[in-house]
Amino acid sequence: MNQELGGIQKLYPYHPLVIEGMGGYDTRDPSWVTGTILHQLNARWAIDPPKKPLVLVTQGDPYEATGIAAITRLVADRLAIQRGMIFLDPDIADYHAPNADRYKVIFEFPFTTLTNVLKTERPEVLAQIIDSVEAHLRRKNARRRREDKRALQDYYRDFALLQEVTKIGCKHICGGITVVHTSANLNDYSVSSFYRVGLELGLIDVADMVPFPVLHDSGSG
Repeated sequence: MNQELGGIQKLYPYHPLVIEGMGGYDTRDPSWVTGTILHQLNARWAIDPPKKPLVLVTQGDPYEATGIAAITRLVADRLAIQRGMIFLDPDIADYHAPNADRYKVIFEFPFTTLTNVLKTERPEVLAQIIDSVEAHLRRKNARRRREDKRALQDYYRDFALLQEVTKIGCKHICGGITVVHTSANLNDYSVSSFYRVGLELGLIDVADMVPFPVLHDSGSG
């Protein structure tokens, strides 16, 4: 518990940067994607710079040569910033923390540390996130049935909740957040597509988001 609280305390002084997108099946050059992301970030921050030092918050992705894990490493290097990590508790996914990429990670804590903060300080918010994620899942699975596809696997719920609780919890704790997408074409059946949950609930603002430009984006995930 003390380690978890220490992780939360280490988060307070920072402005969290969260990057969402495809895993290793993203075949694009991660260096090119990173350059595009940094161009978008610099344009945004020239107008509205973060009020605190940056930390890149990851969500326990294992390292791969392409996709989100490679991109977050490159972004951290090129911005010369450290990383924090939030992972699923062992009773939810026992493989998640052991396989996570800890490159430049200066603090880490489990998903339930953030849910406990929300339960204590904004209890209605956690219930709204869970309800919305489950509603999105039902709609996606209904569409998949109409398309003669199998339902999404159970882990989608866990990772969608991790994604949205990470962003909403970090914003609540730090007073702000920047969320970046690695593609303009996120597949509607991907975990990343659940970013709409925070926006629809008004817990993440459009102004918090830095979109990937549509022009020349061949990514889809």
